[in-house]
Amino acid sequence: MFDINNLSSMLGDMQKNVKELEEKSRQTLFNAKSGGGLVSVSINGAGEVVDISIDDSLLEDKDSLQILLISALNDAYKNMAENKKSLALSMLGGLNPFAK
Repeated sequence: MFDINNLSSMLGDMQKNVKELEEKSRQTLFNAKSGGGLVSVSINGAGEVVDISIDDSLLEDKDSLQILLISALNDAYKNMAENKKSLALSMLGGLNPFAK
């Protein structure tokens, strides 16, 4: 028999778990490097850039700097997205709704 109170309790627990995962994710840093470490970036789980390091040798080469910075940022954001997906899957108890 369907119990609305049980469903409400389950949804409340799920919301609490989601908030806890979001906070944990926000505190996680994702780092990426490009150009053999000439450019490195760090973002948090909320997608905020918290650090960028650029080797002095790139300051004279704007085109290379832009390419390496874009590459490092894209890698960091990809790592963050993969982490969020992994956390969401762990919350579902290992069920993967994205599996083919």
